[in-house]
Order: sequence, then C-alpha cells, then structure tokens
Amino acid sequence: MTALSGRALNRALLERQFLLGRTGRTPLEVIGRLVALQAQEPNWPYVGLWSRIDGFTPSGLTALLDERRVVRSGLLRSTQHLTASEDFRRLRPLLQPVLDRTAGSTHFTRNRTDPDPAALVAEGLGWFAGGTLSRKELARRLAERHPGRDGRILAGEVELRTPLVHDVPTGAWGSWGNRSAVSVTPAEVWLGRPMVPPSSPKDAAAGLIRRYLAAFGPAGVMDVQAWCGLTRLGEVVSGMGAALRRYAGPDGGELFDLADAELPDPEAPAPVRLLPAFDNVLLGHADRTRIIGDEGRRRVMPGRARVLPTFLVDGRVHGTWSLAAGTLRLTPFRPLGAADRTALEQEADALLRFVGGRTVVYGDIGGTTG
Repeated sequence: MTALSGRALNRALLERQFLLGRTGRTPLEVIGRLVALQAQEPNWPYVGLWSRIDGFTPSGLTALLDERRVVRSGLLRSTQHLTASEDFRRLRPLLQPVLDRTAGSTHFTRNRTDPDPAALVAEGLGWFAGGTLSRKELARRLAERHPGRDGRILAGEVELRTPLVHDVPTGAWGSWGNRSAVSVTPAEVWLGRPMVPPSSPKDAAAGLIRRYLAAFGPAGVMDVQAWCGLTRLGEVVSGMGAALRRYAGPDGGELFDLADAELPDPEAPAPVRLLPAFDNVLLGHADRTRIIGDEGRRRVMPGRARVLPTFLVDGRVHGTWSLAAGTLRLTPFRPLGAADRTALEQEADALLRFVGGRTVVYGDIGGTTG
C-alpha cells in the first residue's frame, strides 16, 4: 500500500478544490464539483468562488439563484449550503436522516409535549399553501398554535424535517454583516419538480462517497462521515471494491481515493489564497491536519460554531482576515517572508476590489504589530 505524506494530501486537496490555480469552469460546474458550499452568511460563497474561478463576478452566482439552478437550504451536517438544484433533489432525501437527528436533539425537543414530528411538519407546510412564507411569520403562527412553545424553535424543526428553499435575496450578494429576513418555500414548489428519494440508500451513499473523493480525496471513512453527517459508511466503502484505491496516510491509517484519480506533484507550488469563513477546504475532513495545525485550528475555530476567514501560504492556513468598514485586516499567525508578504498583499488587494473595500492593514503577529 502506497504511503502518502501530509504534503501530498495537501496538494491533492488544493488541486481538487481549485486552489492550486484558478479554473475557467463556470460557477455551476465548480459548485457541482465541490458538491455544496456552506452558506450561513450569503456573501461567503461568493468569496469562495472568487478564490477558485478566474474572472468570477457576483452576477455569475446570483443569476444561478435567480434561475433556480442553485438553491440555498439545509443540507450537509444540517447547515445551510448552496448546491446545484439537481443535486439538491437527490442529496437532501439521502441526507434527511442527518437533519432528522438534529431535529431530535435536546435543543428542539426540550420540554416537548405536542405535536409529534410528522404532525408538526404537516402543520407547518399547511401554512405555506403552495407558496412562500417568512421564517418570522411561520414562527409566529406556530407559536400561536402551541402556547408556551418557542415558535422559532418549532419553525427551525420544520425546516430541518422537510426541504425548504430560501428565497433569492437571502442567498444573494448583499451588504456585509447584514442578513435579509429569510423567506422559505417548499422545495418541490420552488423547483417545480419532486425530490428524488434513493431507490437504494447504499448505492446512493456510494455515489456520494465518489463525489466527496473527487473534491476532497484521498480521505478516510471518518473524514467522509464528518463531512456529510451520515454514519456507518465503512460498510459502503468496503463494498465499493475496485472502484477505490487504497493508501496509507501519514499516521498509518487507511485512506481511499477514486481508482482513476491522479495525484499532483507534492512539490507543486501553491499560491496565496484568501478563503471565506466556513470554507469547504477547512470543513471537509475529520483530520484537518493536511491544511491546518492544532494551534491554527484553535484560532480559526474559536467556539460558538464559528470558522473565521483564513488565508493560505504554501497551501496551509497562515492567518485570518476580516472586513469591516471597508478595511480588510490580515492577521498572520507568524511572520511572513518578503516574497510571501508581497504575494499576500497582491491577493488581498484583488479581494478588496472584489468586495468594494478601501484599504488593507495588518493585525498583530504573535502579540506584536506586524
């Protein structure tokens, strides 16, 4: 079994995520390759595509949302994602057990009396009458129907247990730091087509694993499970046989990849890249050491489900960045060499033009001003 170094895994990940060089593919093609883009905040997927696509402009994604070819909804790990509509129709039913598990967690079921989950979904869908409703209004109506219950939690449970698509303004490029009031529509109404439940959940899971490896491989079973939230995928991987190639990871653990996938040169140069909060490349594995160390992870993921915007130097997380009042602030974790600093400033200036900012400044480096 061939052993792979951490650097080999890093370069493979960067290449498959279009971070070794920007691609000329369309936004829809890139979203399809990445499967989904995490999208709690509407602006971040735009930055993620800007980092990956040559000449990307916000209109390239907004048009896909307007045309309903891309949707924003709960998906991987029960969080909001952008995904191609045709993928969503198939992936949401496959991943529904994960969202149901979240809906059954203590946050949603604490002090539950009635209704039961099926009744709650039916009741919630009844309010839509085949149309669109704001989350706020759905919560108000459910609270009125169930005195003593938090309507926002009830509405959140409905959104987890049945596919609801967010309206276009919710996912479109907008003002930094501001969220539009979210309105949702039953997915089948929004898309004009039904969801596609898997005829064989095992075959569907194998297909999802292949999609995952094309975007994140080589990887282990725990990596796939951390990415999608499904469990017991080891049984599926074992049944995929010759469709997969086996490797040994840096720690000796078994990794998998598509049998026909090629790996880039581990010594291939990796350009500086600025990544949005919650970027795929940081959340696609249980073992994230191929791109970020433990100390960096504590800084980038400081708690309360936050994942800060980062920048990569030589393919690894080297610091964070933020944007406020037109100022893009770079905060390296350690000093930068002259060439890396110049490359970072050039990339930051390019991002500044994309987001409409005015200036780039440096934050503290290791407790001192850089």
